[in-house]
Amino acid sequence: MNYEFKSEMASDMNGLIEIKVATHHCESTYLDRAKSFDSFCAEHYPDADLVTRSIVLEWIKDALDSHTRNVAYTRVAFIRALAEYQKAIGKDPFIPPSGMLNGKTIFVPYIFTDDELEKFFHEADCNKSGTVFEQMKFCTYFRLTYTCGLRPQESRTLKRINVDLNSGEIRIVNSKWNRSRTVIMSDEMLTLARKYATKRDIKFPESEYFFPTNSGGLHTAAHMAYRFKKFYAASRPDIPKELLPAVRVYDLRHRFATAVLNKWLDEKIDINARLPYLQAYMGHKNISSTAYYIHLLPENLTKSAGVDWKHLNAMIPEVEPWEG
Repeated sequence: MNYEFKSEMASDMNGLIEIKVATHHCESTYLDRAKSFDSFCAEHYPDADLVTRSIVLEWIKDALDSHTRNVAYTRVAFIRALAEYQKAIGKDPFIPPSGMLNGKTIFVPYIFTDDELEKFFHEADCNKSGTVFEQMKFCTYFRLTYTCGLRPQESRTLKRINVDLNSGEIRIVNSKWNRSRTVIMSDEMLTLARKYATKRDIKFPESEYFFPTNSGGLHTAAHMAYRFKKFYAASRPDIPKELLPAVRVYDLRHRFATAVLNKWLDEKIDINARLPYLQAYMGHKNISSTAYYIHLLPENLTKSAGVDWKHLNAMIPEVEPWEG
Protein backbone atom coordinates (compact mmCIF):
# COMPACT_ATOMS: atom_id res chain seq x y z
CA MET A 1 0.00 0.00 0.00
CA ASN A 2 1.53 3.30 -1.10
CA TYR A 3 -1.18 5.72 0.03
CA GLU A 4 -0.22 8.31 2.66
CA PHE A 5 -3.06 9.22 5.04
CA LYS A 6 -3.27 12.79 6.33
CA SER A 7 -5.40 12.58 9.49
CA GLU A 8 -4.27 11.84 13.04
CA MET A 9 -5.68 8.31 12.69
CA ALA A 10 -3.30 7.45 9.84
CA SER A 11 -1.28 4.84 11.75
CA ASP A 12 -4.43 3.09 12.98
CA MET A 13 -5.89 2.91 9.48
CA ASN A 14 -2.63 1.52 8.17
CA GLY A 15 -2.65 -1.05 10.95
CA LEU A 16 -6.24 -2.05 10.25
CA ILE A 17 -5.62 -2.49 6.53
CA GLU A 18 -2.49 -4.56 7.17
CA ILE A 19 -4.45 -6.92 9.39
CA LYS A 20 -7.31 -7.20 6.90
CA VAL A 21 -4.92 -7.98 4.04
CA ALA A 22 -3.11 -10.53 6.19
CA THR A 23 -6.43 -12.26 6.86
CA HIS A 24 -7.23 -12.43 3.12
CA HIS A 25 -9.54 -9.40 2.83
CA CYS A 26 -9.44 -7.18 -0.23
CA GLU A 27 -7.07 -4.24 0.29
CA SER A 28 -8.86 -1.96 -2.19
CA THR A 29 -12.19 -2.29 -0.37
CA TYR A 30 -10.76 -1.06 2.94
CA LEU A 31 -8.38 1.42 1.33
CA ASP A 32 -11.18 3.22 -0.55
CA ARG A 33 -13.22 3.60 2.63
CA ALA A 34 -10.14 4.62 4.61
CA LYS A 35 -9.31 7.34 2.09
CA SER A 36 -12.81 8.77 2.38
CA PHE A 37 -12.74 8.68 6.18
CA ASP A 38 -9.23 10.14 6.27
CA SER A 39 -10.27 13.11 4.12
CA PHE A 40 -13.36 13.67 6.27
CA CYS A 41 -11.35 13.66 9.50
CA ALA A 42 -8.57 15.84 8.09
CA GLU A 43 -11.16 18.48 7.14
CA HIS A 44 -13.61 18.32 10.04
CA TYR A 45 -11.69 16.73 12.94
CA PRO A 46 -8.00 17.54 12.28
CA ASP A 47 -6.92 16.85 15.88
CA ALA A 48 -8.90 13.64 16.41
CA ASP A 49 -6.79 10.52 16.92
CA LEU A 50 -9.68 8.37 18.13
CA VAL A 51 -13.11 7.37 16.78
CA THR A 52 -15.73 9.34 18.74
CA ARG A 53 -19.50 9.38 18.77
CA SER A 54 -19.58 12.78 17.03
CA ILE A 55 -17.33 11.59 14.22
CA VAL A 56 -19.43 8.47 13.66
CA LEU A 57 -22.73 10.32 13.52
CA GLU A 58 -21.43 13.13 11.33
CA TRP A 59 -19.80 10.78 8.82
CA ILE A 60 -22.93 8.65 8.55
CA LYS A 61 -25.15 11.73 8.31
CA ASP A 62 -22.95 13.05 5.49
CA ALA A 63 -23.55 9.80 3.61
CA LEU A 64 -27.30 9.95 4.12
CA ASP A 65 -27.43 13.61 3.07
CA SER A 66 -25.05 13.48 0.11
CA HIS A 67 -24.85 9.91 -1.09
CA THR A 68 -26.96 6.77 -0.77
CA ARG A 69 -28.04 4.44 1.98
CA ASN A 70 -25.63 1.81 0.67
CA VAL A 71 -22.76 4.26 1.13
CA ALA A 72 -23.91 4.81 4.70
CA TYR A 73 -23.90 1.05 5.32
CA THR A 74 -20.33 0.69 4.07
CA ARG A 75 -19.23 3.63 6.22
CA VAL A 76 -20.73 2.08 9.34
CA ALA A 77 -18.98 -1.22 8.60
CA PHE A 78 -15.61 0.47 8.07
CA ILE A 79 -15.69 2.80 11.06
CA ARG A 80 -16.82 -0.04 13.30
CA ALA A 81 -13.85 -2.12 12.13
CA LEU A 82 -11.48 0.80 12.76
CA ALA A 83 -12.91 1.40 16.24
CA GLU A 84 -12.58 -2.28 17.10
CA TYR A 85 -8.95 -2.17 15.94
CA GLN A 86 -8.30 0.85 18.17
CA LYS A 87 -9.92 -0.99 21.06
CA ALA A 88 -7.73 -4.03 20.41
CA ILE A 89 -4.51 -1.98 20.64
CA GLY A 90 -5.51 -0.47 23.98
CA LYS A 91 -7.34 2.71 23.04
CA ASP A 92 -10.83 3.75 24.14
CA PRO A 93 -12.87 4.60 21.00
CA PHE A 94 -16.60 4.82 20.52
CA ILE A 95 -17.62 1.59 18.80
CA PRO A 96 -20.77 1.93 16.67
CA PRO A 97 -23.16 -0.83 17.77
CA SER A 98 -23.77 -3.64 15.33
CA GLY A 99 -27.48 -2.77 15.44
CA MET A 100 -26.79 0.24 13.25
CA LEU A 101 -26.51 -2.25 10.40
CA ASN A 102 -29.85 -3.92 11.13
CA GLY A 103 -33.05 -3.31 9.21
CA LYS A 104 -33.55 -1.47 5.96
CA THR A 105 -32.71 2.00 7.18
CA ILE A 106 -30.02 3.69 9.19
CA PHE A 107 -31.33 6.11 11.77
CA VAL A 108 -29.17 8.80 13.31
CA PRO A 109 -31.10 10.34 16.21
CA TYR A 110 -31.37 14.11 16.39
CA ILE A 111 -31.10 15.56 19.89
CA PHE A 112 -32.88 18.90 20.23
CA THR A 113 -31.19 21.72 22.09
CA ASP A 114 -33.05 23.64 24.79
CA ASP A 115 -33.42 26.58 22.42
CA GLU A 116 -34.83 24.39 19.63
CA LEU A 117 -37.37 22.80 21.98
CA GLU A 118 -38.48 26.16 23.29
CA LYS A 119 -38.97 27.53 19.78
CA PHE A 120 -40.74 24.35 18.61
CA PHE A 121 -43.29 24.39 21.42
CA HIS A 122 -43.78 28.14 21.04
CA GLU A 123 -44.64 27.55 17.39
CA ALA A 124 -47.03 24.72 18.31
CA ASP A 125 -48.70 26.95 20.93
CA CYS A 126 -49.07 29.84 18.51
CA ASN A 127 -50.33 27.71 15.63
CA LYS A 128 -53.52 29.23 14.19
CA SER A 129 -54.34 26.65 11.53
CA GLY A 130 -57.45 24.56 12.09
CA THR A 131 -59.96 24.88 14.89
CA VAL A 132 -59.21 25.98 18.43
CA PHE A 133 -59.54 22.35 19.48
CA GLU A 134 -57.00 21.21 16.88
CA GLN A 135 -54.56 23.89 17.98
CA MET A 136 -54.72 22.65 21.56
CA LYS A 137 -54.68 18.99 20.54
CA PHE A 138 -51.35 19.12 18.71
CA CYS A 139 -49.50 21.17 21.30
CA THR A 140 -50.79 18.77 24.00
CA TYR A 141 -49.89 15.68 21.95
CA PHE A 142 -46.30 16.74 21.33
CA ARG A 143 -45.79 17.91 24.92
CA LEU A 144 -47.13 14.64 26.29
CA THR A 145 -44.88 12.66 23.95
CA TYR A 146 -41.86 14.63 25.13
CA THR A 147 -42.49 15.08 28.86
CA CYS A 148 -43.48 11.42 29.35
CA GLY A 149 -40.84 9.99 27.02
CA LEU A 150 -43.43 8.11 24.99
CA ARG A 151 -43.02 6.41 21.65
CA PRO A 152 -45.05 8.45 19.13
CA GLN A 153 -47.42 5.55 18.48
CA GLU A 154 -48.06 5.26 22.22
CA SER A 155 -49.35 8.81 22.50
CA ARG A 156 -51.04 8.69 19.09
CA THR A 157 -53.05 5.53 19.87
CA LEU A 158 -53.66 6.44 23.52
CA LYS A 159 -57.21 5.75 24.65
CA ARG A 160 -59.01 7.99 27.11
CA ILE A 161 -59.79 5.02 29.35
CA ASN A 162 -56.05 4.62 29.97
CA VAL A 163 -55.51 8.20 31.13
CA ASP A 164 -56.31 9.04 34.76
CA LEU A 165 -56.72 12.80 34.92
CA ASN A 166 -57.03 12.65 38.69
CA SER A 167 -53.75 10.91 39.50
CA GLY A 168 -51.88 11.83 36.32
CA GLU A 169 -51.21 8.17 35.52
CA ILE A 170 -51.08 6.95 31.93
CA ARG A 171 -51.34 3.24 31.27
CA ILE A 172 -49.45 2.15 28.15
CA VAL A 173 -50.98 -1.17 27.14
CA ASN A 174 -49.30 -3.84 24.98
CA SER A 175 -46.76 -1.56 23.38
CA LYS A 176 -43.52 -2.73 21.78
CA TRP A 177 -42.63 -6.35 22.64
CA ASN A 178 -46.22 -6.55 24.06
CA ARG A 179 -45.01 -4.79 27.19
CA SER A 180 -47.28 -2.62 29.34
CA ARG A 181 -46.25 0.06 31.81
CA THR A 182 -47.50 3.08 33.73
CA VAL A 183 -46.03 6.57 33.36
CA ILE A 184 -46.81 9.65 35.41
CA MET A 185 -47.45 13.13 34.04
CA SER A 186 -45.77 16.11 35.65
CA ASP A 187 -48.03 18.61 37.40
CA GLU A 188 -47.74 21.07 34.51
CA MET A 189 -48.47 18.37 31.93
CA LEU A 190 -51.46 17.15 33.93
CA THR A 191 -52.89 20.66 34.09
CA LEU A 192 -52.59 21.03 30.31
CA ALA A 193 -54.04 17.54 29.72
CA ARG A 194 -57.07 18.36 31.87
CA LYS A 195 -57.73 21.59 29.96
CA TYR A 196 -57.39 19.79 26.66
CA ALA A 197 -59.61 16.88 27.76
CA THR A 198 -62.38 19.30 28.74
CA LYS A 199 -62.48 20.65 25.19
CA ARG A 200 -62.18 17.17 23.67
CA ASP A 201 -65.08 15.80 25.73
CA ILE A 202 -67.33 18.59 24.51
CA LYS A 203 -66.43 18.10 20.87
CA PHE A 204 -65.97 14.30 20.76
CA PRO A 205 -67.81 12.79 23.75
CA GLU A 206 -68.04 9.35 22.12
CA SER A 207 -64.49 8.94 20.81
CA GLU A 208 -62.38 6.31 22.55
CA TYR A 209 -59.12 8.07 21.66
CA PHE A 210 -57.39 10.67 23.78
CA PHE A 211 -56.26 12.50 20.62
CA PRO A 212 -59.06 11.91 18.08
CA THR A 213 -59.21 13.09 14.48
CA ASN A 214 -61.94 15.46 13.34
CA SER A 215 -64.13 12.41 12.78
CA GLY A 216 -63.36 10.96 16.20
CA GLY A 217 -61.02 8.29 14.83
CA LEU A 218 -57.30 7.58 15.01
CA HIS A 219 -54.66 9.89 13.55
CA THR A 220 -52.14 8.32 11.19
CA ALA A 221 -48.45 8.39 12.01
CA ALA A 222 -47.84 10.24 8.74
CA HIS A 223 -50.18 13.06 9.74
CA MET A 224 -48.52 13.54 13.12
CA ALA A 225 -45.10 13.49 11.44
CA TYR A 226 -46.31 16.12 8.97
CA ARG A 227 -47.52 18.38 11.77
CA PHE A 228 -44.29 17.90 13.69
CA LYS A 229 -42.07 18.82 10.75
CA LYS A 230 -44.30 21.75 9.86
CA PHE A 231 -43.99 23.23 13.37
CA TYR A 232 -40.25 22.58 13.44
CA ALA A 233 -39.68 24.26 10.08
CA ALA A 234 -41.77 27.26 11.15
CA SER A 235 -39.73 27.54 14.35
CA ARG A 236 -36.51 27.85 12.31
CA PRO A 237 -37.36 30.56 9.72
CA ASP A 238 -33.69 31.50 9.47
CA ILE A 239 -32.79 28.15 7.89
CA PRO A 240 -33.94 27.11 4.38
CA LYS A 241 -36.18 24.05 4.57
CA GLU A 242 -33.83 21.98 2.43
CA LEU A 243 -31.04 22.58 4.97
CA LEU A 244 -33.01 21.66 8.07
CA PRO A 245 -31.98 18.46 9.87
CA ALA A 246 -34.11 15.37 9.33
CA VAL A 247 -36.16 15.37 12.53
CA ARG A 248 -38.82 12.86 13.64
CA VAL A 249 -41.44 12.84 16.37
CA TYR A 250 -39.38 10.01 17.89
CA ASP A 251 -36.61 12.53 18.55
CA LEU A 252 -38.72 13.95 21.38
CA ARG A 253 -38.36 10.60 23.15
CA HIS A 254 -34.62 10.56 22.55
CA ARG A 255 -34.36 14.07 23.95
CA PHE A 256 -36.40 13.04 27.02
CA ALA A 257 -33.99 10.20 27.81
CA THR A 258 -30.86 12.30 27.40
CA ALA A 259 -32.42 15.11 29.48
CA VAL A 260 -33.04 12.67 32.34
CA LEU A 261 -29.48 11.38 32.19
CA ASN A 262 -28.14 14.93 31.99
CA LYS A 263 -30.13 15.86 35.11
CA TRP A 264 -28.75 12.85 37.00
CA LEU A 265 -25.21 13.82 36.08
CA ASP A 266 -25.82 17.40 37.24
CA GLU A 267 -27.11 16.03 40.55
CA LYS A 268 -24.14 13.63 40.80
CA ILE A 269 -26.46 10.63 40.92
CA ASP A 270 -25.10 7.16 40.18
CA ILE A 271 -26.38 6.54 36.65
CA ASN A 272 -25.71 2.80 36.79
CA ALA A 273 -28.02 2.46 39.78
CA ARG A 274 -30.76 4.52 38.16
CA LEU A 275 -30.76 2.99 34.67
CA PRO A 276 -33.24 0.19 35.61
CA TYR A 277 -35.77 2.86 36.60
CA LEU A 278 -35.41 4.66 33.28
CA GLN A 279 -35.58 1.31 31.48
CA ALA A 280 -38.90 0.49 33.16
CA TYR A 281 -40.31 3.97 32.58
CA MET A 282 -39.47 3.95 28.88
CA GLY A 283 -40.54 0.35 28.33
CA HIS A 284 -37.24 -0.96 27.02
CA LYS A 285 -36.87 -4.72 26.76
CA ASN A 286 -33.15 -4.64 27.56
CA ILE A 287 -31.29 -2.28 29.86
CA SER A 288 -28.60 -2.04 27.18
CA SER A 289 -31.07 -0.12 25.02
CA THR A 290 -31.42 2.42 27.84
CA ALA A 291 -27.67 2.56 28.43
CA TYR A 292 -27.13 3.45 24.79
CA TYR A 293 -28.67 6.88 25.37
CA ILE A 294 -25.58 7.82 27.35
CA HIS A 295 -23.67 7.80 24.05
CA LEU A 296 -26.02 10.53 22.78
CA LEU A 297 -25.08 12.97 25.53
CA PRO A 298 -22.80 15.91 24.70
CA GLU A 299 -19.23 14.68 24.76
CA ASN A 300 -18.28 16.88 27.72
CA LEU A 301 -20.90 15.01 29.76
CA THR A 302 -19.82 11.55 28.64
CA LYS A 303 -16.45 12.28 30.24
CA SER A 304 -18.14 12.80 33.62
CA ALA A 305 -17.03 10.68 36.56
CA GLY A 306 -20.71 9.77 36.92
CA VAL A 307 -20.46 7.46 33.91
CA ASP A 308 -18.91 4.06 34.57
CA TRP A 309 -17.82 3.28 31.02
CA LYS A 310 -16.21 -0.03 31.88
CA HIS A 311 -19.56 -1.29 33.16
CA LEU A 312 -21.65 0.30 30.39
CA ASN A 313 -19.43 -0.76 27.49
CA ALA A 314 -19.92 -4.36 28.59
CA MET A 315 -23.60 -3.87 27.76
CA ILE A 316 -23.27 -2.07 24.44
CA PRO A 317 -22.30 -5.01 22.15
CA GLU A 318 -25.70 -6.59 22.79
CA VAL A 319 -27.68 -3.37 22.48
CA GLU A 320 -30.49 -2.76 20.01
CA PRO A 321 -29.63 0.93 19.70
CA TRP A 322 -32.61 2.07 17.74
CA GLU A 323 -35.21 0.14 19.72
CA GLY A 324 -36.54 3.49 20.93
